[in-house]
Amino acid sequence: MQPYQQQFIELAIQHEALCFGEFTLKSGRISPYFFNAGKFQTGAALAALGDAYAATLVTSGIDIDMIFGPAYKGIPLAAITAGTLATKYQQDYPFCYNRKEAKAHGEGGTLVGAPLEGKIAIIDDVITAGTAVREVIDIIHAADAKPAAVLIGVNRQERGKGSLSAIQEVEQTFDIPVISIVSLDDIIDYIKQQGDESRVAAMQNYRDTYGV
Repeated sequence: MQPYQQQFIELAIQHEALCFGEFTLKSGRISPYFFNAGKFQTGAALAALGDAYAATLVTSGIDIDMIFGPAYKGIPLAAITAGTLATKYQQDYPFCYNRKEAKAHGEGGTLVGAPLEGKIAIIDDVITAGTAVREVIDIIHAADAKPAAVLIGVNRQERGKGSLSAIQEVEQTFDIPVISIVSLDDIIDYIKQQGDESRVAAMQNYRDTYGV
């Protein structure tokens, strides 16, 4: 595990963005953990989050021309990632995000920021069903641009109704990589290091039951 990955897990636990217990998901499954990026609610937390997202993107080596943040949670994540890439890595990329509804006045439309051009990295918190990512990819294609990758915080490594996870379905359908700061396996490894055997057992059981 890279230092930025461990720092991300510790940051998420500190801000209760990563919680452990019993959580009923929309699917009806009882999960032993839950991730909610909306819990990063301070400037310092966002700055640390930007470090993790930027480090993951740089480490991936994926070639991009600009950054896109899907409404709503993806907007601050993409903004802080773009800022960190510019100040820490001297990689100054254009940035764009979308509105859920078109604006009828002012500049109008659903897109805000730089024009969509070239190879685009989509930044978001998680992929659950993949619906939001599919909508964004449609927007990118409509602008004659190309989705280069999707970067998320946590890969649950969990199958959907079929044999594939939503992430795998996105990768296969659009032939683009989905990269994450950490995966469920990384979280389990971290908990093992902390010596919490009961929590490890619950997480591993969930992984064995629903994992891909």
